[in-house]
Amino acid sequence: MGLDPGLRRLALGTLLAAYPGAVPPGWAVDLVADGLAGHTLFGTNVHDPAQVAASTAALRAGRSDVLIAIDEEGGDVTRLAHATGSPYPGNAALGAVGDVALTRRVYQSIGAELAALGVTVNLAPTVDVNTADDNPVIGTRSFGADPLRVAAHSAAAVSGLQAAGVAACAKHFPGHGATVADSHHELPTVDVPLDVLRRRDLPPFAAVVAAGTQAVMTAHIRVPELTGDGPATFSRAVLVDLLRAEYGFTGTVITDALEMKGAAVAAGGVGPAAVRALSAGADLLCIGAQVDAALVERVAAEIVAATADGRLPLARVEEAAGRAAALAAWTRAADRSSATPDPDLGYAVARRAVRVEGLLTGLDQPLVVQLHTESTMAEGRVPWGLGPHLDGGREIRVVATETDQAALREVAGDRPIVLVGRHLHRLPGGPELIDALAAAHPVTVVEMGWPGTWRPSGVRAFVTTYGASHANGRAAAEALGLTG
Repeated sequence: MGLDPGLRRLALGTLLAAYPGAVPPGWAVDLVADGLAGHTLFGTNVHDPAQVAASTAALRAGRSDVLIAIDEEGGDVTRLAHATGSPYPGNAALGAVGDVALTRRVYQSIGAELAALGVTVNLAPTVDVNTADDNPVIGTRSFGADPLRVAAHSAAAVSGLQAAGVAACAKHFPGHGATVADSHHELPTVDVPLDVLRRRDLPPFAAVVAAGTQAVMTAHIRVPELTGDGPATFSRAVLVDLLRAEYGFTGTVITDALEMKGAAVAAGGVGPAAVRALSAGADLLCIGAQVDAALVERVAAEIVAATADGRLPLARVEEAAGRAAALAAWTRAADRSSATPDPDLGYAVARRAVRVEGLLTGLDQPLVVQLHTESTMAEGRVPWGLGPHLDGGREIRVVATETDQAALREVAGDRPIVLVGRHLHRLPGGPELIDALAAAHPVTVVEMGWPGTWRPSGVRAFVTTYGASHANGRAAAEALGLTG
């Protein structure tokens, strides 16, 4: 026997799916017509603006209030500009500039771009307070390490996005900034008392709730005092007692992708993870990027089965679908006519974010060397570095652990070396290579990741961009005088 049509539609109303390719396949549109809450767009769904607009129009043909979401944070996490890098600096650069009104303008410009393409929900801003220099997944996605600064910029970002008619989704509750593991690959633990969370991690979430954020995204992190052995995504103490009762959030709780190992492994699969998340108080379940029609149907069937066997009260599914529908109603009524994108704004802000320690002298025709860094799953493979911005020069790419510093000096000859990297303090072989080169050669370092407190010894200058977007790269090249 097939699923009861009414229960299937109800279950679909809690799901945020995805599809492969540049054109929504028939099943993706059919599921929308059948009640699917919406789809998330990833880089593989984005070729150019006209194509994205056509895709969102095709999805709206299935149902006019379909939720169309995207991770467009600016900076290192971009889907619209995944082929070139974002024209906006990310949150760390905005936090370094310290102009809250400017943060609002940047996010309003991002929102205006999304609205023009038919995207209705931005899975941003990241409002985590990045207190761990070795955090492998947040870093420059954060406005900084100070809770009050992050709170102010987070509220401004939400205000800017929603002024453009795009719903904001602040993430990752109750705070992913103190982790030293990536929840895409494992379940990180933040083992601190609740009063530490309230002082350090939670102020930005209080700020975005006060600013009227339409959605909050859960974190696949373990906070033993609150969540026991499971992730926050499966914790009623986190999603109901803390987020709703204590902080007064009345909007839609969206899960981080349930295909991530921090959730799927803990639950025994995406379907069981969906049931546990709903039971804990989540409303809209982001399945992930690797989705097909069969997976959506399996998850919906698991939800329906859980209402029959007592794991999940039907009233809870009705409540969740109702909140997802309320989010859709907000996006449908939102005014998208007043905001327009400012294509030059991001570059101007990125210039203001550059910090220079030391002297930028003697940089005539340098050898520019990019130290290879693996991208996180959140970032994806997006171009970065100084290469696109160099006037008549080029950037060579090396792996720090496989590079002989003497050979690199021989290639440079009499020219100075500019070493470009991301999160250099934790790059295997990076600090050792830099120190060895600087001991025998003029070296300038450009840090395009989270700078932390580490500084190399003996370099001419240490340049920090607070991000690796296209805008950040242009700003660094200009500061070094390499753009002509």
